[in-house]
Amino acid sequence: MPILLRIAKLPRSSFFYYLKQDKPRDAKFCEEITALFHEHHGRYGYRRITMVLKARGHHVNHKKVQRLMQQLSLKGKCKAKKYRSYRGEVGKIAPNVLERNFKAMKPNEKWLTDVTEFKCDEGKLYLSPIKDLFNNEIISYDLSRTPNFEQTIRMLNQAIARLPKGKTPILHSDQGWQYQMRGYRKRLEKYGIIQSMSRKGNCLDNSAMESFFGRLKTECYAGKRFKTYAELEQTLHDYIRYYNYERIQIKLKGLSPVQYRNQSCD
Repeated sequence: MPILLRIAKLPRSSFFYYLKQDKPRDAKFCEEITALFHEHHGRYGYRRITMVLKARGHHVNHKKVQRLMQQLSLKGKCKAKKYRSYRGEVGKIAPNVLERNFKAMKPNEKWLTDVTEFKCDEGKLYLSPIKDLFNNEIISYDLSRTPNFEQTIRMLNQAIARLPKGKTPILHSDQGWQYQMRGYRKRLEKYGIIQSMSRKGNCLDNSAMESFFGRLKTECYAGKRFKTYAELEQTLHDYIRYYNYERIQIKLKGLSPVQYRNQSCD
């Protein structure tokens, strides 16, 4: 220590003075960081926690937050492995209009959809959502105990019901059998929605939807046991609401999807 102080040309008394000054400040940050971490059930890493602290008026660097979280053994949850939904018989129903361009400049310009599976003691549960790429908001979704065509249509009808007049979004999916059905394609055509499909065996073409599934499963499903359909369904309903209205995203400037949409429409 004396050698380091000489190299830094810092008096010993000054070093210990600043050390004492930093401890109360760090202790305060540690308390607030711990509270934020548990408030969001371990879903926030150091980047999001830094954003929240800054929004509350704290002048703090993300590196310091990362260091304090490491000292506190607080680690945000990492995304689980992606689930591969059944893609059905591969056909040439629609071209890949989206072409991995996941950036949208306005709401209802580009939508994504897919199906993912969950399990509880009573059986399997399937989630079918539509995600708006403008703000990553889940604009409609349906839960079903079987991945049937009726589920897909219920989800689509929810999205159509909130679609402003004159809007004709791209709706991108994989080559799943439900997206090849004539009834699905006719409904898209009726409302001017442009169908887009991933190429054969290319999951990256719909990676932005897979990313949501991975995050959802990591933050509210992985490592937990659900005894009943009702318990699992309620957990998914609660998480999707939390994701839309409360969970901030770095790409959305520290806002939740709904906050970002509201701010953009003001």
